[in-house]
Amino acid sequence: MNPTIKSTDKAAQHILLEQKTFLRRLNGWDWGFALIMTMVAVFSQLHVGHNMDIYEIAILWSSCAASILLGWFFKPLRIFIIISILLAYIGVTFYNGDITHADHFVLKYFLSSQSAIMWQCATIFLGLICYIAGALLTRKNQAPTNTLLGIASVLTWISALAGFTGLLVRWHESYLLRPDAGHIPVSNLYEVFILFLVITALMYLYYESKFAIQKLGGFVLSFMAVVVMFVLWYSLSREAHAIQPLIPALQSWWMKIHVPANFIGYGAFCMSAMLGIAELLAIRNEAAGKKSWLPESQAIEEVMYKAIAVGFLFFTIATILGALWAADAWGRYWSWDPKETWAFIVWLNYAVWLHLRLVAGWRGKVLAWWAVIGLFITAFAFIGVNMFLSGLHSYGEL
Repeated sequence: MNPTIKSTDKAAQHILLEQKTFLRRLNGWDWGFALIMTMVAVFSQLHVGHNMDIYEIAILWSSCAASILLGWFFKPLRIFIIISILLAYIGVTFYNGDITHADHFVLKYFLSSQSAIMWQCATIFLGLICYIAGALLTRKNQAPTNTLLGIASVLTWISALAGFTGLLVRWHESYLLRPDAGHIPVSNLYEVFILFLVITALMYLYYESKFAIQKLGGFVLSFMAVVVMFVLWYSLSREAHAIQPLIPALQSWWMKIHVPANFIGYGAFCMSAMLGIAELLAIRNEAAGKKSWLPESQAIEEVMYKAIAVGFLFFTIATILGALWAADAWGRYWSWDPKETWAFIVWLNYAVWLHLRLVAGWRGKVLAWWAVIGLFITAFAFIGVNMFLSGLHSYGEL
C-alpha cells in the first residue's frame, strides 16, 4: 500500500474527529444572545400578552427561536436584532402611550416609523453611490475591495436597521392610533415594500460576507433604489404611509406568517435577477477576453443559485400557508384566483430553473437570462395582478 495514501487517510480521519457539532461550535456570546432574545420574548408576553391570542403567542416564541437560530447562523445579525429592538423600545418609550408625542425631536427626526423609514430610503441611495464608486475604483486599482465598498456595506446595514426599526415602531403606533385595531405592519403595499427592502438588504449582506461579492452591491441596490422611488411616490401621491385599520379579509393571524415568508422569496428572486444581469456582463467580458472588474461568471451564478434555492423554499412555504389561510377564510384551499394562479406560475418558473441546473446540468447565459425574466414574472404576480386583474385578493390594489 502506498504510504502517502495511508497517511492522507489518517489525516482525513483526524480532521473528521476534530470537527464539532453545531451546538459545540457555539460560544458564550451565542448563548448570551439566546438569553437576551428569550428575555425579550418574556418581557413582550408579560407587557402585551393581554392583546395576544394563543396563535400570536405561538408566533412570538417561534419568532424568538427563529431569531436565535439566525443569529447563530449569521453572527452579525445578533447585533442587528439587538440594536433594532433597543431603538424601537426607545421610540416606544418616547411616545409614552400618546401619539401626540410624535413631535418630540427624537421621534420627529429619527425614531418615529416614518422618520426611520426615510433614513432607510436615504441610506439605500448613499449605499448605491458608494457601491458604484467603490466598484469603479477596484477596476482602476486592480484591488478586490476598498474603503468605499466597506462604507457601502455599512450603509446597507444601516438601511436595514432603520427599516426594521421603523416597522417595529409603526406596529406600536397602530395601537396608539386605534387601540382596538392595532396590527403588524405587513397589511398594505407600502408596509410590505419596506419589509421587502429590509429582507433584500439582509440577504445580500449575508451573501456578500460569505462569497466576497462587494463589487456586486451596486446591482442589488440599484433595484432597491427603484423600489425606494416607488415607495416615495406611493407615499406622496396616495398617502400610503398613513396607518389604516385592517380590512376584514386581513384580520387573521395567518397574515403574520404568510406575508413575511412570501417576501423572503420575493427578495431572493429579485436579488437573483440583479445577479443575473451581473453574470451576463461577466460572461460577455470573458467571451471577449477582457479583464473584468466583476467576479467570475461561475462565482456569480453560484450565489444566484443559492439565492433562488432559498427563495424557492420560502415561497413554497408561503404558498402552503396561503392555501391554509384560504381554507380558513373561504372554505377551500385553492380557487385559481388570479393571485393564486400567478403565484403558481412564479413557483413553477423557479422550480424549472432549479431542475435545469441541478438535474439537467444547465449553466451560464440561459439561466442568467431566465433569472432576469423571472423578475418580471415575479413583479407581475406581486403588483401587476393587483393593478390589472381582479379577484379575491383585490384588496391590495394601488
